[in-house]
Amino acid sequence: MTQTFPGAAPRRGVLSIDEGTTGTRSGVVLDSGAASEVFYRSIRVSHPDDLSVEQDPMEIWTATIEVARGAVGRAGEEGIEIAAVALSTQRATAMLWDRVTGKPLLPAVVWQDRRYTHELTAYEAEWDAALLARQGRPVGARSPFLWAARQIAAHPEVAAAHRAGRLLFGTVDTWLIWRLTGGAVHATTPTNAASTGGYLLERHAWDEEWIGHLGFPLDLLPELRSDDAGFGTTDPDALGIAVPLTASMGDQHAALVGLGGLATGQGMCVYGTGAFVDAATGTTPALPRPDLTGVVAQPGRRQGDISHYSLEAYTSTAGSALRWFCDDLGLFASPKELCEQAGLVPTRPGRTPRFVPALAGVRTPVWHPEATAALTGLTLATTRADLARAVVDGIAHSVCDLIDAVAGTMGNPFARLRVGGGVSGGDPLMQIQADLTGLPLERVTDSATASLRGTAYLAGVAQGLWSSLEEVVEAQPRGQIFEPSITEAERSAQRAAWREVLRAHLNDPALLPLREPRTPH
Repeated sequence: MTQTFPGAAPRRGVLSIDEGTTGTRSGVVLDSGAASEVFYRSIRVSHPDDLSVEQDPMEIWTATIEVARGAVGRAGEEGIEIAAVALSTQRATAMLWDRVTGKPLLPAVVWQDRRYTHELTAYEAEWDAALLARQGRPVGARSPFLWAARQIAAHPEVAAAHRAGRLLFGTVDTWLIWRLTGGAVHATTPTNAASTGGYLLERHAWDEEWIGHLGFPLDLLPELRSDDAGFGTTDPDALGIAVPLTASMGDQHAALVGLGGLATGQGMCVYGTGAFVDAATGTTPALPRPDLTGVVAQPGRRQGDISHYSLEAYTSTAGSALRWFCDDLGLFASPKELCEQAGLVPTRPGRTPRFVPALAGVRTPVWHPEATAALTGLTLATTRADLARAVVDGIAHSVCDLIDAVAGTMGNPFARLRVGGGVSGGDPLMQIQADLTGLPLERVTDSATASLRGTAYLAGVAQGLWSSLEEVVEAQPRGQIFEPSITEAERSAQRAAWREVLRAHLNDPALLPLREPRTPH
């Protein structure tokens, strides 16, 4: 049933929950497409050793309930009718729990975990080509399925729960769907399943051959449903309301929808701790190219029975580089000051300070996960502003590498690129980014709620709040546009100089300049 409040003709909206790696937020997305007040709670991430990254599944659940109930309460105070619930979550973070007690049996393994990287690397020669063709991604550095298989083997209580038919496995979306529906639904969606490295892109099915090869029991796989297929009704004991749980998406996929990446070539770049570049590629997947590393194909969304595909590339160093210079090294008071200082330094030819922001390795344009950062070209004339400009340039060039790789994999330039995330608030970075890409960049006004809004839009269309995703996305206010301000020759020279710096630092003679189009013909 739908929650209603006293008063005539209440406004309608979707209660949206966005469960991220470091925090959970919730708010009602109104029929205008805007998010009302957002409630937030941080959650802990633990590092038991250098390779392991874990979280407490119960903390994820209690944080979700706290912020969602806050949003429900505020909707009641404002007379907003909640027509549906939508969920977006961090991807590839997995857990095992007991279906009878509802309790987790172990800490969750977070998507950043690398404890099995070396073991997975041994499978690359045999499996990479096959997985790229059918999943759109290689073996990779993580596998929730291998993790779960090892936990079953190592922990007698987990193995006993499996033998008794009590064991459940799932990613964060599966866990929260199961809890929100009072244990009625054990399911996941393509935008979450793909990130586990076990989803067949064009068949909407699990890759049972690969998953089984890793030793994972196939009877533990959650049911696969489309992102907007519906997942039952929320348990009143959880949220205090019984409404349809209509949509569930991986967070970056939801952000792509929220930022308007619906048609082929429409893309986004979200700058946070790292930076994600995603682009919609239509109803036929654009598979990765062997010469462009770090780009994966995935379902952008599965709406009804139709899969709409996307490409994604990621760098782990964006905001983390700013924080390192400011908080750890103390060279600047804040990222804002660093960006302001960078804006004081014009682009200069010749030898200038260069910063390669490989604080956590390089994925694109070449695969060097062991790479470290570099700061070069310093002289006695180097100033703090010069250092700031080097940092901002390095981030912008790294993101441009992602944009080039995604465009090269698509075989076409971006038709539109919208940007958001906390780091995008610095005007100097955005202007330099526009100059290096040769694309106009639109900085959206409410990027912090992109995932929250994107999955709510999918749920709202399914519930009849809007006739289509295009209707609600195009009704949102436009953001600030940053136009390229340098010539194509200047752009090419800057990009070529960056590639020389990167090639020398990585000692990789195969690293050549990309010649893919970045601007529409």
